[in-house]
Amino acid sequence: MAHHSQARQRPLVLLADDEPDVLGAVGPFLTRSGFDVITAADGLLALDEVDRHEPDLCVLDVLMPGADGREVLRRLRQRDDWVPVLLLTQVGEAVERAMALEEGADDYLNKPFDPHELVARIRAVLRRTGGGRQPLATAAELSSGTLRLDRVARRAWLGTRELTLTPKALTLLEYLMTHPDEALSRQRLLEVLWGFDDAVGTRAVDNRIAELRRALGDDAADPTWIDTVPGSGYRFGAEVSTPPRTG
Repeated sequence: MAHHSQARQRPLVLLADDEPDVLGAVGPFLTRSGFDVITAADGLLALDEVDRHEPDLCVLDVLMPGADGREVLRRLRQRDDWVPVLLLTQVGEAVERAMALEEGADDYLNKPFDPHELVARIRAVLRRTGGGRQPLATAAELSSGTLRLDRVARRAWLGTRELTLTPKALTLLEYLMTHPDEALSRQRLLEVLWGFDDAVGTRAVDNRIAELRRALGDDAADPTWIDTVPGSGYRFGAEVSTPPRTG
């Protein structure tokens, strides 16, 4: 499905949530932040609004009547509609988030959330998915220079050499590559890898980054792939591409 963002002055965001308080507070905040907003109180209405308005991005609550956010997401992807989707989830389990991303979500945000954080995520997703390209988050394979990641087989190669990585390091590499040129805080990466286990400190993220750099031969002082963002976290600094879609 083609989306008509090129003709718009402001990005059009669909906000779907069955909580009136969320629609009443977050919708106007997004409007003040530079977006045009349409709202829906359940998943089936959200699908109707997507058909009617072709928004530039959808913010979908995972827990909604009619069709929940993940069901809406599945239906959109099944019909080859690659409108960017950000899921609002109340589930802190890493496996739930991984499933959502595998099903084609571009990002997620845990409830309760700071509206400023939602705006930042929306802007980052729109930057990554501009021009109607398939979102990196839904691609089965990612590459950057000689680095290639097969997300289905859970394997990575540098040139012809397969990388030996722990599952956590591979998940970290995957998240970095699906969010290129985006400063990702240690806290954010901790959520992605371990959920909300307070027993695991942000040092665990640094250890996995060090593992990736060793495997890639990436010099922290002059990196090819993984940049350190001083005082914050890390960024995948190289360009990431996907194989051309067929059909």
